[in-house]
Formats: sequence, structure tokens, C-alpha cells
Amino acid sequence: MEPKSLIQIISEHEFLKIVQEPSNLFLAACNDFSKKLIGGSIVSRKMYSRLIQESEYLESVLDEHGARENKIWSFFSEYIACIRNLTIAGFYIKHTLDRYPYYKLKEPKVINEEFHEAAKCTLEFINSSILNLRNEVIKTGEINGLEIKPNDNPDDEFFKIESNKRLPKNIMDDEVKEERERAVDLCQKYRKIAKLIDDTKIDKSDDVKFIRTLIPGKLDEKIIRMYKEHIHSVQSEYDTYVKNTSLEKDCEDLGNFRGYVSMPLHLLEVALWLCHFYERHEDDIRHGECKQNISRMVNKDKLLGHILNFGFFYSKHFLREGDKIATSILARLVKNIRAEVNIPEPLGFHARPSTYISLIARQYDGELHLLVDGEKYNAKSVMSLLQAGGTIADKGFKKVQFEGSKQAIEDIKILAQHNYCEQGDFPRQLNYLKPEAV
Repeated sequence: MEPKSLIQIISEHEFLKIVQEPSNLFLAACNDFSKKLIGGSIVSRKMYSRLIQESEYLESVLDEHGARENKIWSFFSEYIACIRNLTIAGFYIKHTLDRYPYYKLKEPKVINEEFHEAAKCTLEFINSSILNLRNEVIKTGEINGLEIKPNDNPDDEFFKIESNKRLPKNIMDDEVKEERERAVDLCQKYRKIAKLIDDTKIDKSDDVKFIRTLIPGKLDEKIIRMYKEHIHSVQSEYDTYVKNTSLEKDCEDLGNFRGYVSMPLHLLEVALWLCHFYERHEDDIRHGECKQNISRMVNKDKLLGHILNFGFFYSKHFLREGDKIATSILARLVKNIRAEVNIPEPLGFHARPSTYISLIARQYDGELHLLVDGEKYNAKSVMSLLQAGGTIADKGFKKVQFEGSKQAIEDIKILAQHNYCEQGDFPRQLNYLKPEAV
């Protein structure tokens, strides 16, 4: 006997009984959400969260039963996924606005006003798009045989706006090993991310045709996710090793810095989910009747504009401002140390080891110097190191001193231990010196 398939084919009529209950839960949340918007009231994070939860539950039921591959239920499934994606983006905007006063940002009044206006505009676009899609969900659901029940008893709990009341902050002075070094490392990581995004040279634009070439040509879900994950790593490490430490208490800039980590993180989340929506559901990327319907309900040009001019632009802005604070923190925390190391064998400080040293010097904030006979030579300059190399050869020195940050000095010591990688073998810690990495 052949084994029976684990997959049992059911009729659309049978599926109605399965999907009715999660649809009721979703529509109840969606109706409460809609009533709040239509009434001109503020939608709380709790309401966004509830709509996300119910849309995810309904979407999982639809996916588990193959609704996306069914002619009757494919449109319904697509609309639910659209609402979920847009609601997540809306949640992050609302979260950012709610948390904004607590981030200790050093933004001038005009920037504060411009940001809040841009956030409000983007949120209004998202909310109106959700309403359009909700109407289509109801229409399609009724055609498919769903019983659409009116929601006469909305859940008032979800109407409440979160309170700005907070418990006293009284956990401080935690002892964290090497907290200073951790803070320095985080600031350096942050600066690299800020430079990475700044180097894209992507800025605001009102040119729709240009934006359409930019997204997803140069700015897509994958790229934004990479940026977001880098920043999330900084936030996670900060909260683990720096938050509520004595160092954070003593260094006011660190508290400000934390806000400049959170802002671009949340804004990139918004850009990410809007990009996801565009790449998955808009007919510029995928074609078909359902995609065309979605394009009529969610204006693609406005969507792309909000991705670029709100999510990405302001994440870039806050990273740039955060970079200034990170630089200030580093100037305060980075302490120079000295270390004595051997000179390169057998040729001394010629072009190749000098280049490696200059790359180490540029890898870290602060200055790095080669000390020879009472003179300081700038290690960021290959020419300066070659000049020092001549003096070292003339005087027959076998050892020299370097002065700089702990991180730079540690890499210099590793470089010297491996004879300045003269044979082309790079230890793991110095992989960034490899020619292909430069």
C-alpha cells in the first residue's frame, strides 16, 4: 500500500469555517483602528500592535492552508499581508514620536519641527493606505463568503494613548568590566556606520523618476536591512555594557549618544518595511491584477517618497549628528598608551609595512605616532613613516615606540609580532589590512 499524503485537499467552503474566526478578530481590530482614524483621534502604539498581532495571526492561517495559491483567496491574502507590512511601519513611526522626548537629542527647534511634520505626513499616508486596504479586505471577504460582523463594542483599552508617566530612574553605578573600552569601541563602530551611509551620497529628492531609479536600484530592502542590523548591534551592546554604568552617569554625552542610536534604528525600520511593501506588493516589481489593485489603493510615488525623504533621509541626518557626539566622547575617553616593538625585518620601515601601519592608524579615532629619538612621526602618513625609517636605519635602532589609543596599539603589537606581515600572511585580527579589504 502506498502511504497516504499528509496534505489533505479541502474545499473553499470548508476553508470558510476555518478562516472565519481569525478574520473576525482581525476585522474587529481593523474596525477599531478605522473608527479612531475617522474620528480624528490619535492611534496609540497599542492599537498598532493589536492590528499587527491579528493580521499576523490571520496571515499565518491563510498561508498554512495555501490561500496565496488559491484563485478565490489569493487577493484576500495579499491585502492582509499589505496591511500587516504598513502597520508595522506605522508602529515604528508612532514609537519614535512617543520616545522622542526621552532620547535627549540636541536638535535645534527648526529640525524638531521639520522632523515631526515629516513623521506626521508619513504616518497619515500609511494610515490612509491601511483604510483603503481594509475596505478592499471587507469587499473581497464578502465575495468569498465571509460573514462580516459590525463591531458595535470597540475595545476602549486600545483607544487609550500611552501615558508619559515614568518610574524614577534609580538603577545606577553598575560595575561593568572595561566599560570605557566598550564605550570607545561602540563609538568607533557607530562612526563607521555613519560614514558608510553618508558615503552613499543619497539625499532628498522630489524627482519621482529619479526616486524610481534609486529604489530599488541603489536602495532596497536588503541594503536597508544591513544598515539597520549594524546599528542594532551598537544599541544592543550599549544596553548590555554601558547603560546604567558609572561611566554613563559621569559622561553626559553617552546618554545623548544612546538617543542618536535609537532614532536611525527606528527610522530604518520604517524604511525597511515600506521597501518590503513596495518590492513585494507594488506592480512595478511584480505584475498581476492584485498588484494593480494595490497600486490604486497605495500611491506608489508617495510611498517611494516617504522611503527616501523620511525614513532614509532622517536616519542619515541623525547618524550624522550622532557622529559628532561620538567624536566628542572619543576625545574624552580615548587615552594614549605607549608600546615598544621590533622594527620590520630585514628591510625596516619601507613602503609595505609603513602602509599597513598607516591603515591601522586610520582604522581608529585619535592619533598614532611613531617615536624615534625624541621625535614624533605621524603614523597616518606613509611618507612620515618612511622618513622615520631612514632615521632608524641610520642609527641602527632595533626597537621603536608607538603612542596612540589602546585599540591601535594592540593592532600594532600584533602586526610587529607577525613581522609586519611581510610574507603576506595576515592574522585574523588584521584582516582589514589585506589588499582586497582596502
